[in-house]
Amino acid sequence: MEVKVDFDRCEANGVCVGVAPEVFDLDDDDNLIVTQPVGDDPETVKLMEEAVSMCPRAALTLLR
Repeated sequence: MEVKVDFDRCEANGVCVGVAPEVFDLDDDDNLIVTQPVGDDPETVKLMEEAVSMCPRAALTLLR
């Protein structure tokens, strides 16, 4: 499982970073980066689903 970021939509609001800081981060230029693969860990998948649903620009997609 992985998370896809649509960088044309992403405004780097950081909502996803707040939900899952172990997976998302903002670099020094406020660009979103995915710091690790999502994998199949149920707890991480749950956090990713929450991050996707909370993204204010709908810039995240969870690929299964």
